[in-house]
Amino acid sequence: MNARSDIDIHALMLDMGKRARTAARKLALAAPEKKTAALRAAAKAVRESASAILQANAEDISSIQAEKATPAFLDRLSLDAKRIEGIAEAVEVVANLKDPVGDVIASWTRPNGMTIERVRTPLGVIAVIFESRPNVTADAGALAFKAGNAVILRGGSEGFQSSQAIHAAMVRGLKSQGLPSDAIQLVPTRDRAAVGEILTGLNGTIDVVVPRGGKDLVARVEKEARVPVFAHLEGICHVYVHAPADLEMAKKIVLNAKMRRTGVCGSAETLLVDRALAGTHLKPLVEMLIAAGCEIRGDDATRAIDKRVKAATEQDWSTEYLDAIISAKVVNGVQDAIEHIEQYGSHHTDSIVTEDKEAAEKFLNEVDSAIVLHNASTQFADGGEFGFGAEIGISTGRMHARGPVGVEQLTSFKYRVHGAGQTRP
Repeated sequence: MNARSDIDIHALMLDMGKRARTAARKLALAAPEKKTAALRAAAKAVRESASAILQANAEDISSIQAEKATPAFLDRLSLDAKRIEGIAEAVEVVANLKDPVGDVIASWTRPNGMTIERVRTPLGVIAVIFESRPNVTADAGALAFKAGNAVILRGGSEGFQSSQAIHAAMVRGLKSQGLPSDAIQLVPTRDRAAVGEILTGLNGTIDVVVPRGGKDLVARVEKEARVPVFAHLEGICHVYVHAPADLEMAKKIVLNAKMRRTGVCGSAETLLVDRALAGTHLKPLVEMLIAAGCEIRGDDATRAIDKRVKAATEQDWSTEYLDAIISAKVVNGVQDAIEHIEQYGSHHTDSIVTEDKEAAEKFLNEVDSAIVLHNASTQFADGGEFGFGAEIGISTGRMHARGPVGVEQLTSFKYRVHGAGQTRP
């Protein structure tokens, strides 16, 4: 279904919310083995639908506007056989995760003999608003479903047909096990009014909203949503090369952190190099990035190394490029690096490359980001790499869900109290 003027968006979305709430109640009580079997069937259906998904994706790509067709944008939108297999495998990994619903997180006995248990429960109904990445349809759907939640997905208009094809496969998996197809719904219109309706909470049927997309989308959701939000505004990620650092390790990590996939939120946007290494490490790192096709915008010390480095502006230090561009700066030790990250970073993902364990511990303890790494690429900011199977997003807030949001983060809890006739005096 495409955007049409005769669709009553308000009525459509309210109906989706009601059906999601009904499905959430049924799913919360579903047997773990049923959910597992449904997701395995969904993964199988994705593989069987590969041709249809690729055709839909080709149509999406052919219809995007020329000004949006940057290499990074196309990378986020494009699917091929390998990526479709990756989608199916991610759904299978989620299927095989331990079911979190009903887990007893803690238990204790009070002096009066009552036993209190804190038990995981589903959040309820989750709305996910995302842009350009069709794989989110499967990732978010599978994670929410595994945690016993119903989900309403609103994908970007650029990947509309790709998301529809993936969603159709996911729903076949649910139906095969007799579980409600309304547990994973995809908004069937490109009309942007649907986003505004979701942000109202749909008459109390939505419990949390998760935006996955650009800064403008996330800012709008955080400003207008009348329900809780799991979000990050942007991924301004840093790699700090501190003395002593192995040059070959530093080159390997920096190149991967920036250039593996420049359009993902875990891509490094700023390179910080310790002044003690400026004479030995800065030039090889700069030359390596330029040779790989990366534009560098640097401070005076970095520009002095190579004339091809462009002058960085104040804005560059707080810019998420999502492209083959990186800012670079020489800093005066670990404290200076931490202060730079605090001032310009987005509390997403930051890495230190060093053989100095004391400096690494200081960095890991004092950098206030959702993910902090030592001697590893920032591109590990991914739920799959954390063993979560996939992620519904990376949260940089300070609610219970921070970093990759997987099945456990998509649960709440309740207290079960066992007594033997106790009354309160």
